[in-house]
Amino acid sequence: MAASETQVSFEIPKKHKAMVYDKPGSISTKIEEIETPEPGPGDVLVKLTHSGVCHSDMGVMENSWVLLPFPTQAGQIGGHEGIGLVVKLGPGSEHGRVKLGDRVGIKWIAYACGACLPCLEGKDGVCFNQKISGYYYPGTFQQYALAPANYVTPIPEDLKSEDAAPMLCAGVTSYSALRKSSAKSGQWVVIAGAGGGLGHLAVQIGSRGMALRIIGVDHGSKESLVKECGAEAFLDINKFDDTTLAEEIKNITGGLGASAVVVCTASNGAYSQALSFLRFGGTLVCVGMPEGESKPIANAYPAAMVGQELTIKGSAVGNQREVLEVLDMAARGIVKTRTRIEKMENLTEVFKEMSEGKMQGRVVLDLR
Repeated sequence: MAASETQVSFEIPKKHKAMVYDKPGSISTKIEEIETPEPGPGDVLVKLTHSGVCHSDMGVMENSWVLLPFPTQAGQIGGHEGIGLVVKLGPGSEHGRVKLGDRVGIKWIAYACGACLPCLEGKDGVCFNQKISGYYYPGTFQQYALAPANYVTPIPEDLKSEDAAPMLCAGVTSYSALRKSSAKSGQWVVIAGAGGGLGHLAVQIGSRGMALRIIGVDHGSKESLVKECGAEAFLDINKFDDTTLAEEIKNITGGLGASAVVVCTASNGAYSQALSFLRFGGTLVCVGMPEGESKPIANAYPAAMVGQELTIKGSAVGNQREVLEVLDMAARGIVKTRTRIEKMENLTEVFKEMSEGKMQGRVVLDLR
């Protein structure tokens, strides 16, 4: 077996296509031909076939995330949900867990050190020394990319690449947030932004994978999608104000409120509503990252927090174990991304659609 593996080889071009942010601060991308890199020590070269498109990519491109320390520079290759084949091994990775021809994924955290406090606590998704795919590190909107051999994610054989790609960020982020919510099977959980890329996966994972009772909140145009994904109830945000929305959630939950709210949308308004949805001892999980000037969560009054024993938690993209678990869910058919395949040259139009709030589910780029 080992002898046959050493004979595997791939024809690698000297240059390949990449989508770059040519005018950071605006929605604009263009195709460029760039040099195909050589893998260094501990790295592998991955021939990418698919990459999901995430709202986070748009935030990086538009320089609308004030939490990032530096503005994005022109020429940045975005993307962080890449799937492809390992086509070359760098020195020191020849005898590791990754082999030539393996199908692997490159995540939002492209590199984690394994030695900082979060990594030592199994929270590599917030590694202090992380390298972020698509931000000051080449992302996955390209045909070839380097990645650390010990941090790429193996993809289940029975899972299509276009279905696997969104699991590397949207899927694991939703799954990790639901785990952090501490909600137990049979309890009510509200998903704010339930029809979006993260939200529609959170609805499926919660209802089908964790036996939670899901209330989806989003624009009315997304009701059909959210209910198809397993939500027991759907509330159109355009038909309620903050007070009546909270009252309706109390009615649905038998007057108690939800055990958890997971905010998957990048909306300060959604956060200001969320605490009023909770029952005694409930948990608000912060996932969506509002753009522009940072604002505190409105209505987080100490008296209410104390009297109701409420909890607010932050949740990032999850860890290596969680991404393997959510990929397994997808391979078993428990969760299925609502995907639309687009060619890489259509990326700017995809971002425009996303910016206008018209996106349902997830777009995956075909990079071939």
